[in-house]
Amino acid sequence: MAKLARPHHEAHRNEHIGWMRAAVLGANDGLISTSSLLVGVAAAGTGSHALLMTGVAGLVAGALSMAAGEYVSVSSQADTEAADTAKERQELADMPEAELKELTHIYTQRGLSKELAHQVAEALTAHDALGTHLRDELGITEIAGARPVQAALASAGAFSVGALPPLLLAWLWNAPRLPEVIVAVTLVLLGVLGAVAGWLGGASKLRGASRVLFWGAVAMGATALIGHLFGGTTLIP
Repeated sequence: MAKLARPHHEAHRNEHIGWMRAAVLGANDGLISTSSLLVGVAAAGTGSHALLMTGVAGLVAGALSMAAGEYVSVSSQADTEAADTAKERQELADMPEAELKELTHIYTQRGLSKELAHQVAEALTAHDALGTHLRDELGITEIAGARPVQAALASAGAFSVGALPPLLLAWLWNAPRLPEVIVAVTLVLLGVLGAVAGWLGGASKLRGASRVLFWGAVAMGATALIGHLFGGTTLIP
């Protein structure tokens, strides 16, 4: 008799999509926003100490803003999932037959015969009725479930990591042409980060790099222009 294959776990990219999305977004935002801020301030002719303090303030404010925004957003998703779970649990308790028919209809729509769909619905209901309805009716799974704290920490940490390279340049670079150096280093890092994000998501590395390079260049170009236009100008008489 042939031996049965042992159960195994296949790794899929969507298992980590929640924290990966937050981390990639945070790193891109930290790198682009901090570099753009420093390029604009440096182009205005600001002194090195003020430039460094601007970068530090930008890092702290940006990291906390990313964490707060991600926590609020994912918490709203978690609240919705909790409400849907409570509603589904109550419906299973109040009208189990109707819920069984609903599950049967779902499997019929997916291509099973009515008889087989009914058998599958009965078997899965007996095994885990609530989990089955959450997964197959509402699309709520443990893998893709909302994790507000994890998302917030990932966003804040990734933003800080992304903001560090331009901040270190502002601190350590004592030679001329600091804005140009920040732009060059940032574009290289954005290209690498975009390619890695594309690879992690199973997409084209070139496409992933091109997207972040374009928007990073636009952001730094805009702030450099503003710095040149308003550098040395007193806005308040």
